[in-house]
Amino acid sequence: MKQIVIIFIFLISSVSLFPQRQLSLDEAVKIALKNNIQIQKINNGLVSVESNVKAALGELLPSVNGNVGWNWSRTENKNFPAVDGGRFNAGVNSNWVLYDGLANYSNLRSKYNDYESALLDIKKIKQDIVFQTISSYYDLIYLRKLMKVREDDLAWNKKNLEIITERNKLGSVTLADVYQQQVKVGTAELELLRASNNFENSKSAFLYYLGLDVLENYELSDPTESGDSIVVIEEFNVESLRSMIEAAFNKRPDYLSAKIGLLNAEEQMTINKAGHLPVLSNSISFGTSSNEVGSLFNDRQYSFGLTLSIPIFSGWSVENRIQIAEVNKRNKELELRDLEKVITKEMQKTYLDMVTAQKGLEVSRKNVFASTENRRIEEEKYSLGSTTLLNVLIANSEYTNAVSSYISARVSYLKYKEELDYRIGSINFEKYEN
Repeated sequence: MKQIVIIFIFLISSVSLFPQRQLSLDEAVKIALKNNIQIQKINNGLVSVESNVKAALGELLPSVNGNVGWNWSRTENKNFPAVDGGRFNAGVNSNWVLYDGLANYSNLRSKYNDYESALLDIKKIKQDIVFQTISSYYDLIYLRKLMKVREDDLAWNKKNLEIITERNKLGSVTLADVYQQQVKVGTAELELLRASNNFENSKSAFLYYLGLDVLENYELSDPTESGDSIVVIEEFNVESLRSMIEAAFNKRPDYLSAKIGLLNAEEQMTINKAGHLPVLSNSISFGTSSNEVGSLFNDRQYSFGLTLSIPIFSGWSVENRIQIAEVNKRNKELELRDLEKVITKEMQKTYLDMVTAQKGLEVSRKNVFASTENRRIEEEKYSLGSTTLLNVLIANSEYTNAVSSYISARVSYLKYKEELDYRIGSINFEKYEN
């Protein structure tokens, strides 16, 4: 076991020979937002969505076409001389749909809604990335702190072994105590190895998530040590929870995007119903032709027309499209109501978890103080011979567990605090993009 620990310490020391790079929480979030491929793909797709809006706007405007041409012909008759010649022509025409049951306006609103929904989707993904990065960063800090606890526990057990060994030489404790403490040292070494392995593996996975080199030596800063990171929460309050849920309905990108989806379903209903209505369009044209280019505009023709197209029978295809749009609208309404229930459930769970985490933090802080004093007392009693080594080891184990529980409670509280902002939809990702 000692050889394994020596090898492990050598490996850790060799890594520390390379220059360390600081990786703060804010920097990690910035890197995650910058390197995320999904955001890059959606940003690329946003160009086509913008183009769809422009195309829908163009449908409200008249179309204009121009034409120029030249043709040559020859007429032959056996009784008359052959006649040939060329003729030039030019013209411009315009067509404009004046009324189509307001389908073109609904189409424009629908395409613009698609654009707004795409922006909300990007916002949601960015909030997901920010929360995931913060949560993973806190998990790493927890594992590193847990590794420090195991290091302290190993140091305490080694020191205790030295004391017991010396006391055994003096005859004040039995050899069994020495063997028992040696076992505890080995166990502490094993726990340190496990904690270190968990930290390094999780750190590599985190660096991979950020798109960084997993072999680089990064040093993490500890945001959990901030004194203002703990916010006192009152007891569970239904009204407070309701206000948070209402805020989520006003801010969450996924909910706002779902509402836009319902609006688009209604616009599609309007578009399909327009199939039963007449279409009024007009056309304007100008043309000229001549045998010579110089006299091309001497002969001019103008035309203006209105066309009213009235649908009489289309084989129930319009009715079919209306029914499909109606079903889609109902499904969107069901999805929106279901999402409201999901948001309410998530908000309640996160809020209760945060309240519980705060209480657990207070309890674990008291447990650390109590277990510290209890271990000190047991050590003094053991030095006086009034208690057994087993009681000292139990007290140390309780202290180690109390410290580990406190670290877990503090990190859990901070994660729930971030999760509450995430569930509300108030995570500010823009500050990481500057």
